[in-house]
Amino acid sequence: MSRHRHPTLAPRALLLACLLPVAALAARPDVSPAAVAEITARPDAPLLLDVRSPEEFAAGHVAGAVNIPHDQLAARLAEVEAAGRPWVLVYCRSGKRADSAEAVLAKAGIEVRQVEGSMLRWEAEGRPLVKPAATVTGR
Repeated sequence: MSRHRHPTLAPRALLLACLLPVAALAARPDVSPAAVAEITARPDAPLLLDVRSPEEFAAGHVAGAVNIPHDQLAARLAEVEAAGRPWVLVYCRSGKRADSAEAVLAKAGIEVRQVEGSMLRWEAEGRPLVKPAATVTGR
């Protein structure tokens, strides 16, 4: 009778453990710009977080967004938590600062997803922005 070596479960378990973080990220895909209005109108709506500079935010932002610049987010997590929302939907201009913000929020245990393509895609799709009213001066 010959003996066959059976693979042990340890290598499979190790592989599975390595893949779990990837699977967790894949389970939370980015939110398309087209879905933002519907998602933010729900009773269980996320906090819509714009992590660009105050100047960029003032020049035009998604309706309902709160501005906390990405480089201030770690120090202002209490504001995010005080909003009392079940999760956070974050965007910036291109996605780089949103990636940074996502890492800060996830590390704090806050569920977070990004607006797919951030502001560049939002604007490319012609989606509405809140902009300051133009001032009219009389002569």
